[in-house]
Amino acid sequence: MPLTDMSYQDLVTYRPALTEPADFDAFWERTLAEARAAGGEVRLTPVTDTLLTTVDVHDVRFPGWRGEPVAGWLLTPRGATGPLPTVIEYLGYSRGRDIPTEWLVYPSAGFAYLVMDTRGQGHDTPDQHEGSASQWYGGFMTKGIDAPENYYYRRLFTDAVRAVDAVRGLDIVDADRVVVAGNSQGGGLALATAALADGLVAGAIVNVPFLQHFRRSVEISPLGPYPEIASYLRTHSRDKVEQTFRTLSYFDGVHLAGRASAPALFSVGLMDPVCPPSTVFASYNRYGGQKDIEVWEFADHAGGGSTQVRRQLEWLRERGLGPKS
Repeated sequence: MPLTDMSYQDLVTYRPALTEPADFDAFWERTLAEARAAGGEVRLTPVTDTLLTTVDVHDVRFPGWRGEPVAGWLLTPRGATGPLPTVIEYLGYSRGRDIPTEWLVYPSAGFAYLVMDTRGQGHDTPDQHEGSASQWYGGFMTKGIDAPENYYYRRLFTDAVRAVDAVRGLDIVDADRVVVAGNSQGGGLALATAALADGLVAGAIVNVPFLQHFRRSVEISPLGPYPEIASYLRTHSRDKVEQTFRTLSYFDGVHLAGRASAPALFSVGLMDPVCPPSTVFASYNRYGGQKDIEVWEFADHAGGGSTQVRRQLEWLRERGLGPKS
């Protein structure tokens, strides 16, 4: 892909005007309070047939939106008793938790590692709140988009925050060193969780984040999930446009970024056609905590790939968020 967005010089100062609704904080306080009030238990079940010899694996079920069970994997170094620094991984668009052999880097580096299944997108966490067909143009981007109360990402963001609540209560987890992480949609969830669970997370790893600066993303992204919204608006009357972007404003990383205070490591590909770099910098430039960004000049949506993973491990150790020597 060629460079199709702003120049790097313009990106580093890009701060679009905020358009957050007046009841933004009240909306999220009510949403999370209702989820926590629903209760539910965290259940860990040992998985013994993984063929792995250096990590222990547990199937996890924890209460998410309205207390509904959310699946995950918890991987820890074999025989570790903790408390361990912990990374919660949120997944990219259309991905589920897959199988444990996909998730070996962090436990191999000495971390406890929770991989959260994505409701409706994975196989193990159904989404029972689909929204009507008239509010759905394929994928997940327009499910319930008629109102913020109905929108799919209200449920998914809530699951992500409740994952933090869940791991902080585990004996093997050091509750003061819980980090949220992800790529693309997972990066957007990590940023949202850092904001909505501010004070409960010690760091955030936000790679090529999705769900940022929705209006611009929908206008300029040629690939990936954002065009689902453009397709939806193309097939509906013009009076849906403002309501659609009003709903999205409650979930926009640009509005959430300033509410997070944990240190964060971002990454961006300057040739990314899925999550354009201007949308990443729109949130990065407003992020409320200490922050760093890895800029991959000739990368597309893959960002820095495995090199970025090594940088993440270094960054965590530099900040005292890795295993103690």
